[in-house]
Amino acid sequence: MVTALKEITVAHSPDSDDAFMFYALAANKLDTKGLKVNQVLKDIQSLNMDAMQGVFEVSAISFACYPQVADRYALMPCGASMGLNYGPMVVANAALSREQLSQVKLAIPGAMTTAYLVLRLWQPHLDVVEMPFDQILDAVRDGRVDAGLIIHEGQLTYSEMGLVKVVDLGQWWYDLTGGLPLPLGGNIIRKDLGPDLIRHATQLLQDSIRYSLHHRKEALEYAMQFARELKREQADKFVGMYVNDLTVDYGDSGRTALRRLFDMAFENGIIARRIEPEFSTM
Repeated sequence: MVTALKEITVAHSPDSDDAFMFYALAANKLDTKGLKVNQVLKDIQSLNMDAMQGVFEVSAISFACYPQVADRYALMPCGASMGLNYGPMVVANAALSREQLSQVKLAIPGAMTTAYLVLRLWQPHLDVVEMPFDQILDAVRDGRVDAGLIIHEGQLTYSEMGLVKVVDLGQWWYDLTGGLPLPLGGNIIRKDLGPDLIRHATQLLQDSIRYSLHHRKEALEYAMQFARELKREQADKFVGMYVNDLTVDYGDSGRTALRRLFDMAFENGIIARRIEPEFSTM
């Protein structure tokens, strides 16, 4: 049974993979049992900041930010974006070594993004400037920065701008961990909603993901409006990269990978305390 609260807001990024994931809720394809589900779209750095204030009942979040909001939110066991031997990349106009990267100006999409956390595991000595993720490729191409950490669809389009890959952090993580996926972002739910509403909302998100995977053509059509000029084939590929079986449920590999990420972040002094992820139930 759902609690007295009859309306919640779900906040997520304006990206094709998130839009694909939430399509069934946006298009009223599911029986919500009287629960009104609003959607708010913001970039991931803004969502991280909002989560620290407990603004939304359900929100996408960078896993790097979760330790700072774990007292207020639980992770949903569905809705994660994980890269299996692929992930955020550093790109530049010319090849750079790991050591050279520490000596140049690097644009990042936010200090609280998981991409930046993982990059610091790979190279802890960096000179960074924050900027919106969708401005980084242009900034690198135009020479305003020497390199850029790219997330979202830029992973498929950077070469079209004449840029070269310095490192694919998903490949590095995969090799380092013996084949684990790289956990990048997930969905969180506020603990104060109570167990009934938490279960209901978590089930709705998983049902929405499953609906889109089973009705891929119509869900992709909806997601294309958020694809930032990707060709349909590219958008389909990008959605497939980040909405898959691990999105339906983390599984053992996803949960192991997330614990490994938090352990490494703690051991390298990036987060202040060791974190054990807490998941909501359905």
